[in-house]
Amino acid sequence: MPDRETMPSAAAPEVSARAAALPQDALRIASGYAFSGPALHLGALLWDGQCLPDAQVRVPLAMLNRHGLVAGATGTGKTKTLQLIAEQLSAQGVPVFLADIKGDLSGIAEPGRPDARVEGRAADVHQSWTATGFPAEYFALGGIGRGVPVRATVTGFGPVLLAKVLRLNRTQEQSLALIFHYADSKGLELIDLKDLRAVVTFLTSDEGRPELRTTGGLSAATAGVILRSLTAFEAQGASGFFGEPEFDTAELLRTGEDGRGVVSVLELSAVQDRPQLFSTFLMWLLADLFHDLPELGDVDKPRLVFFLDEAHLLFDDASEAFLESITQTVRLIRSKGVGVFFVTQSPKDVPAEVLGQLGNRVQHALRAFTPDDQKALSATVRTFPKSPYDLEEVLTNLGTGEAVLTVLSEKGAPTPVAATRLRAPESLMGPLGQEALERAVARSPLYERYARAVDRESAYERLERGRGAKGPDEMRDAVSPGPREEERPSAVEQVVGSGVFKSLARSVGTQIGREITRSLFGTARRKGRRGR
Repeated sequence: MPDRETMPSAAAPEVSARAAALPQDALRIASGYAFSGPALHLGALLWDGQCLPDAQVRVPLAMLNRHGLVAGATGTGKTKTLQLIAEQLSAQGVPVFLADIKGDLSGIAEPGRPDARVEGRAADVHQSWTATGFPAEYFALGGIGRGVPVRATVTGFGPVLLAKVLRLNRTQEQSLALIFHYADSKGLELIDLKDLRAVVTFLTSDEGRPELRTTGGLSAATAGVILRSLTAFEAQGASGFFGEPEFDTAELLRTGEDGRGVVSVLELSAVQDRPQLFSTFLMWLLADLFHDLPELGDVDKPRLVFFLDEAHLLFDDASEAFLESITQTVRLIRSKGVGVFFVTQSPKDVPAEVLGQLGNRVQHALRAFTPDDQKALSATVRTFPKSPYDLEEVLTNLGTGEAVLTVLSEKGAPTPVAATRLRAPESLMGPLGQEALERAVARSPLYERYARAVDRESAYERLERGRGAKGPDEMRDAVSPGPREEERPSAVEQVVGSGVFKSLARSVGTQIGREITRSLFGTARRKGRRGR
């Protein structure tokens, strides 16, 4: 059920008669936001200290898979901007993913509460405000917090992302990739962290050391670093994030019975003290989507818009391989209909290779209290197109709920820079009550599917069984047991069913230049997925 104010209108491309009376520069800016197709209404133009409600600032719906950036200092209104955009996307039938660091976004499912500030903002920007709740699903990493548990298998997470959360250096990351390769080739499933620990321990034992002799081996020093890092990681309570049932990211692509997009809210307040972990998990969700979704090309509206909060944490101490993987994922996932918005304090938090791919910009206020702040402010101004604004002055004087914007027009060209007073969200601007949240989670059709962790036989159990083996042949049989003779598949079936063949088949099935996720992050699927 599209929102009444985001429906296309025959009059939309035309600047209203009242807007035509604007100052010339303001009129030129307003004309840059007069789109003919469906668009999200963000707010009204600010010019010379005044809000001009007849000059509406919008973003074309079709351009929201061209990615974006929402930036600004703490307390400037970034969270409310995410809520505003998410609401209108949902109303247009577009699913949304939100990472909720502080728990402030859970109220999106409940109608907002009018007060003097909301009514004043609505009047300022000519917004017909109506209290409205939106369909929402609540998730929690590993079940820590209130929400449907989100878990990944170690194999699905992959060596590049795991090396990031374990803070391994490049050499150690390469050794971890070798360990994954060995486990994959031997059919040793890495479901949880104890599986990975068991494989590392085996490969440095007298029985296992010869296994990697032809591929360079695994040094005892590197294995020791990996094992110590795993121990520290587990001490932070990370074990619960890895295991089965593994979360199927197709769950993020749903719409409600009324046609509105489901807003998936991942609660991170319970793990906000583990930023390396949750930021990398967000990237895993995005990489998994890229892995599974088919190509769409240009679309009338995105298949999903993914907001990646605290984005700077992804890039802190990131390896070159990790940065390259992020850049390629962002570049390629657009053609699969997924838009990604990075949310952080300053554009300088995002590497230039990634920043250059973010066509939609919402920049809230920046502070310039220190020389470093001033340098960051000047650098931010240089990332915007030329405009009649003195952007350094404007950016330091914006109020809460105001921002400087430039988006992509329907033709894909940047719009004029527009200082904007943003609209007020129509859902509850604050956390959902604990009882209401728990009821929503318990009623979720996904709860039964993911609530209970499953610990089936995998690498750890098979290696433990092999410890009592007599001689290398028995050990080899324990590590790589075959089926009973009457169940033994043919050679063709073994090849076709192998992880290597499936990975190759996926690769061949994509267009040249559309690399699968194993090429980007080393992640891979080992089981059948639900229909997309």
